[in-house]
This record gives sequence, C-alpha cells and structure tokens, in this order.
Amino acid sequence: MIATRGFTHLSPRLLNYGLAQSRRSYWSRFKKKCQRFLESPCPIRTRQVIALVTSVADKANVRAACDALGVAPATYYRNVQPKHTVHRPRGIGRKLKQEERQQALDYLHESRFADLAVPQVHAQLLEESKYVCSERTMHRILGEQKEVRERRDRRRHPSHNVPRLVARGSNEVWTWDISKIPGPYKRCWFHLYVIIDIYSRFVVGWMLAHRESTELGKRVINDACKREGILEEQLTIHADRGSPMRAKSMEDMFVDLGLFKSHSQPRVSNNNPYSESLFATTKEHMPECFSSIAQARAFFADTLNAYNNHHDKHSGLQMLRPSTVHYGKIDEVLAIKQAALDEAFRRNPNRFPHGPPIAKRPPSEVWINKPDGTQLPNAASNPQESPSIPLPSDDQRSQPSSTPTRGVQAGAASRDKGRTTDEPIL
Repeated sequence: MIATRGFTHLSPRLLNYGLAQSRRSYWSRFKKKCQRFLESPCPIRTRQVIALVTSVADKANVRAACDALGVAPATYYRNVQPKHTVHRPRGIGRKLKQEERQQALDYLHESRFADLAVPQVHAQLLEESKYVCSERTMHRILGEQKEVRERRDRRRHPSHNVPRLVARGSNEVWTWDISKIPGPYKRCWFHLYVIIDIYSRFVVGWMLAHRESTELGKRVINDACKREGILEEQLTIHADRGSPMRAKSMEDMFVDLGLFKSHSQPRVSNNNPYSESLFATTKEHMPECFSSIAQARAFFADTLNAYNNHHDKHSGLQMLRPSTVHYGKIDEVLAIKQAALDEAFRRNPNRFPHGPPIAKRPPSEVWINKPDGTQLPNAASNPQESPSIPLPSDDQRSQPSSTPTRGVQAGAASRDKGRTTDEPIL
C-alpha cells in the first residue's frame, strides 16, 4: 500500500486514475475560463492566447495548453521567439529595364528573324556575343505585345447549326438517303435511293441502281417533284452530308426547282431519323442477298407499295396508312373508326370508364430536332426555322441552267402518285 496524504488504502492504479481525473477537471475549467478569447474575432486574440499559454507554461506542458486553447504549438513558438528576417521585394535587380525590353523586342522584330522561333533567335544572338534576356523572358515580352500565336495557319472548322424543320402538311418537308443492298456476290452492292415525306411517312420516290451518283439523285428528286406537283419555295428537302447530297450540280438543281435544302450536322447520326427508320423497316424481311438487280427491284416495289397503301399501319400516325395521311383522307377514315367506337360505347358503356372513346388523329406537326421547352419557333416557313438552310438568291436564280424550266408548275406534272422511279439504270 502507498501512503499519500491519507489515501492509505488506494492502489497505484486507482491513484493514477484520480490524478488524471484531476488534471482533466483543471484543463476543463481553464478552457471554459478562456472560451471568450477563443470565440472572439478580435485581432489581438493571438497575443492574448499566447499570454495565457505563457502563464500556465510553468505549471503544465505547452502542447497540452495549446491543445486546450485550440492553437498550434508552432504558433506559440513563432510568436515567443520571432525570427527577424528582412523580406525583400521579389525580383529586385532581375527585372529588365524599359530600354532592355525594347532592345529585346527590336531584336525579335528584325527581318532576319521573321521565320525563326524564339529559341533559335536566342541561340543566334549568343553566337553574335549578344545577350539581352532569357528565352522565357522573350516569350513573355512577345506575349505582352500579343505577338505569340500558332505560326502555321490551321484550318478552322465552321460550326454547323442544328437543323430544325417542321412539317404541318404533306409535301412540306422531305428527307432522302441512299442505302446499300447486298448483291449476288461479295463486295457487290446495289444502291437504294428513297425519298420520304416526314409528315405522312409516304414514300414519294425511290430508285435502285448499280452505283451511287449525283445524277441519279437529281433524277429521282426531279421525278418525285413532278409527280407531286411541287411549286417553287414550297418544299424543303433534308439529307445527310454525303457526296451526292452536297454536290454542286445538286445545289444548282435545287435553285432551278425553287427548293430549299437542309443538311445534317457532321458526324451526327440522328439528324435524319425518318429515312433511317424506313430503311430498317424495309430491310426487316429482306433476303440475305439478291441474285440480280431485277429481283431486288421487284422486292422493293412490292415492299414499298405495301408500306404506302396496304397492310402497314404506322404507329407514328395513330395507326393510319401513310397514303391516307398523304392524300388527305384522314377525316374519312377517322369517321369510320369513330362510328365503330360510338356503337361499341352504346352497346356496353360500362367498359369505358373514362367516357366515350375518341378516334385519335395523327400529330398536326412533325419535327426534325424539335426545340426543347414550350416556346417553339413561330415562323411561317421552314427556311426561317432552320438556319442551316440557305435561301436561293436572285443572282443564283438568274444563272443559266441545263433544265428547260425553273420550277414545277401545278398541274403540269403527272399526278400518277402510285408510280415509282424504278426504271433500270445500268
């Protein structure tokens, strides 16, 4: 047993525990006493805290006092024993004088250094026993004069606006594209040209040929415009950025016919969704390959005719046929559907808890890249809604053309809409 001030029955372990508790209570009272200094934002807080630590430094450890007051020991020692150092302004004696800067700039502006880089100029001056400044300082001086740039001219790619087209009726916006069809042997392809009206999803013209060329594209577009009776400044034709679509002769034909053009953005695959969706639909039941171009033409003639006029009901048209929407027979078909729905409601109204059913109409507007938000463009025609469509100028319209007419007049073209441009082209 240890006899310490009357605590004769305490073991060393319990005695050490009691001493530790007394220290904790002491530091707790000390910290509460100094709380107003710790929370005070006064600039003299640091000096006051240092004074408190100094006052108890002879009774306890400095680190423990600093921990209780929430300051770092390094702060205490730095204030107790400050280092008297002279802080000189940075760069004294190294900064170039204005005359030296001008001399360096004059060297860089010499005609013999016009095609040399800064390191080469610096090395050449050293060989001539001339030293004004370092290479980095030369770069800095040129940068202040805005004379640092890429020495070689680089091509700046133009920014292409997002094509935004809207169709509120038939023959307002068409899209066309070319797809490869497998032939009888490896690396033998036929080329399918298809033009589709985005409002009605109606195939207004198509062609299957041995090759892909601008002349064939012009032919299928020209025949479709004649067959549909397209007037000047009535139609916008959208396509991707393939070679036939962007050819100069194709642009000349657009000017002659009074058509507006639109192109997808470069390397953007979803700017022409209607043509891509049509290709996926027509190729769904396509054989693995065709033995001849005649067999391929017969297959696509039956497939596209069925797509337009017969069994294909389009989900984007509220299950109506493309020919029904394209030729303006929506009201007739909807009247038949509505009569059937009214009869079903009359016989058993309990099966329709939300009221009498209504035959749904197809959308009144069809967009390519519809703008986000509720504020939509309120323009009167597509060329103003899509900034990527250049309008034909008067100078372009005055240019001579190989075609005898500048537009397709109403009634002058054939109205045989069921015919397709599937003439053999060899």
